[in-house]
Amino acid sequence: MSRQPPQEIVPDIPSTQLVIVDSADDSGKGDSGVETEVVAIAPVRRDEPIVTRKELWSYYLYYNGDNGVGPNGYSMTLFQSLATAAGYDPVKGPGSDCSAADASGQCVLPWGGGHKAVSSVVLVANGVSFAVMTLIFTTIGSAADYGTFGRWLLLILTVICWGAQFASMSLTSADRWGVAMGLYMVGFITYGATLVFYAAVFPRLARNTPHARALREKYERGEIPAEEYEVEESLEKNRISNISTMHSNIGYIVTLALNLSLLIPRADDPRVNNYVLVLTNGYWVLLGIWWFIFQQPRPGPALPKGERYVTVGWKQIWIALKQYKKLPYTFLYLIAFFLLADGLNTTGTLVSICQNDKFHFSFLQNTYLGLSQAITSTLSTLGFWYIQKYWKISTKRMFTITNVVTILIPLWGMIGIWTTKFGFHNVWEFWAYNVMFGLFQAPYYAFSQTMMAELTPPGFDNMFFGLFGLSNRASSMIGPNVIQAIIDRSGDNWMGFPFLFALCTAASVVIWFGVDVTTGRRDAVAWAERHRSYAETGVYTADPEEEDSAGPASSPKRGKT
Repeated sequence: MSRQPPQEIVPDIPSTQLVIVDSADDSGKGDSGVETEVVAIAPVRRDEPIVTRKELWSYYLYYNGDNGVGPNGYSMTLFQSLATAAGYDPVKGPGSDCSAADASGQCVLPWGGGHKAVSSVVLVANGVSFAVMTLIFTTIGSAADYGTFGRWLLLILTVICWGAQFASMSLTSADRWGVAMGLYMVGFITYGATLVFYAAVFPRLARNTPHARALREKYERGEIPAEEYEVEESLEKNRISNISTMHSNIGYIVTLALNLSLLIPRADDPRVNNYVLVLTNGYWVLLGIWWFIFQQPRPGPALPKGERYVTVGWKQIWIALKQYKKLPYTFLYLIAFFLLADGLNTTGTLVSICQNDKFHFSFLQNTYLGLSQAITSTLSTLGFWYIQKYWKISTKRMFTITNVVTILIPLWGMIGIWTTKFGFHNVWEFWAYNVMFGLFQAPYYAFSQTMMAELTPPGFDNMFFGLFGLSNRASSMIGPNVIQAIIDRSGDNWMGFPFLFALCTAASVVIWFGVDVTTGRRDAVAWAERHRSYAETGVYTADPEEEDSAGPASSPKRGKT
């Protein structure tokens, strides 16, 4: 893909103002020990178009349609339902019915010369899916920084996901559970990938909104100090992130409400679940297509001569990983979030398995539960954003609040090991779970994304959001495999919750006490400024200290314009 290099990025920071402070010393003092002004202002490309109203709304509408009801909800329920119908009770032997009144509560499928619990098969499908996501993010994730590759990549992944969802019309009998597993995995993989590459667009959008550009002009004219600009720019990122998350939740509500128009009147139709999946997917197609029409071109540099899209990603990841000394808080957040996302995603899968068993794989009941989660998610996203905006609360502090509930969910499930009175054994608990998840975990996704945007070097969005995608989605190839082994050994779904509780707790503590977002953001902007030639040529130039393997790297004290 040949492309002329874009116009030079002109940093909008006078050379007397930009001071890069060594991340090892956050005192704000240079070599002389004299306190200096620390400014963390991202460079803005002069040739990038300002975000239009149509473009921003099409961005929101894409996420409104890409709400996960189909690939992340109904598809798994349909797959688990067909697998259960095809399985047998291991206590009674092959040919028995897992859903019989006198069934033992266990259900297994023939698997690799033996048998495996249906819950474990679902978790294996999740684990393999996350492994494939890892391959996608590592191989072509960073390549999205070049030219228009990222734009086309999102389109291709979206179309594949649409195709897998429409193909679910063929899943009408228990003997097709293997096909259901394959379609679920294809849909889930591409859905997860669309979320990552969609999120990678938003930092660049946030830097180019009319409000962000107006703030920039005020800063350049000296009307507002650097510190105020830094806060307001962060709030603009949070605004777009929270509004897009709110749209996803609104889409969740609308999709589920539309599905009731099929689920209630056609409750006795054996294919109603298939029809619902087609309707759900059609909603996404109707709303998602506009982003690919109204998105304005903001291409990255041309692919360097001699490089290939399928190999440049690995090189970029290696480059990014070598920056851990210069971007310590960015990488500490990525590592901690890797564990946190693994714990939360696997917890959600395990609770969904218990929920599907409790409600006998009913799309109608899952729709009602989903509506409770979607409504509370929308309200909480707006509420959290209002609270943050009114009191100017930092992104990290808001994220910390959501982390507390992230820990409490597997803790509650763990109680179910010792009693059936609590711990996801009762109908009311699943209603409470969906309400609490909506109230606190919807803002969790918005704030975690904004945290990553704060800690990402400007101009390197896809490189670092590819690593974020690795943490957010691909991390969960570990949790499901560990949990399915525990369930296979114990025969009890609830035995997986203690591991998930420990995982979520450890990761949250690291984020709460180990990640300094303010210093990390300044490190990221300073690092991007030193490597701004990358945005012009696509070729990364190492710092002198990187090339000197004899001694440890040290951060320069002053940037150049």
